[in-house]
Amino acid sequence: MDWLTDNKIPIGKWAKAVVDWLTDNAAWFFDAVSAALEAMISVILLLLQGPHPLFIVAIAGLIAWFVRRSPWFSGFVVAGLLLIINQGYWEETTETLALVISASVVCMGVGVPIGVAAAHRPWLFTALRPVLDLMQTIPTFVYLIPALILFGLGMVPGLIATVIFAVPAPIRLTHLGISSTPKALIEAGEAFGATKSQLLWKVELPYALPQIMAGLTQTIMLSLSMVVIAALVGADGLGVPTLRALNQVNIAKGFEVGLAIVLIAIILDRVFKSPAGYDR
Repeated sequence: MDWLTDNKIPIGKWAKAVVDWLTDNAAWFFDAVSAALEAMISVILLLLQGPHPLFIVAIAGLIAWFVRRSPWFSGFVVAGLLLIINQGYWEETTETLALVISASVVCMGVGVPIGVAAAHRPWLFTALRPVLDLMQTIPTFVYLIPALILFGLGMVPGLIATVIFAVPAPIRLTHLGISSTPKALIEAGEAFGATKSQLLWKVELPYALPQIMAGLTQTIMLSLSMVVIAALVGADGLGVPTLRALNQVNIAKGFEVGLAIVLIAIILDRVFKSPAGYDR
């Protein structure tokens, strides 16, 4: 076996060479991306942290009522957010929400068009499938290293790592929704003289909307699962007290932060889940 290990393929060196080349020649691009993402996160934080927390809680309760028309769910949203405030984790919760919302915007903005393109071009999805598998199975810490080098410490590398981990979900589910559109609907649209763009916007996307919304909820849940990983690279949010509780073996703090994360996950999942009776 020595002959095999002595002739090791320098995969790690090749990866380092690529990152070094990007650092030397594309720093301007990564600086621009970092500035844009930081600006988006800052705007969301301003909207969440600027008003009084009780005002945000009231707005969240109204949104819950408008989406679900359920007094029980609206009451749960208000009670859950008030409990988070009571436990002293409101600022960290808004920081986590900013990260999750930013990641969801980027993932859906990238994932939905790619999913549509892959549904119309089977060869593209065949080429994408191993890449998507790799993005969701490779250990997160592996691509955190180049993300740190290219974007530095802070919210941005945490956001990039979250996007890499979560974006396969909207791509796969959008592809599933578009590709499963019945041929009868497509043929009916063509019979009425619809163009390809009209078929996409008026037939395929409306039919695929439940799958696209499922991709959004999956993105939100995957983003929330990354809050601790993001904290390791300097991102603020609920991951920071989680790490502190872990380092200090603080059961009380760990349970409090875990409860806050669970409440946020339940609220976001129920708000963005397709209404009853809409799923096919």
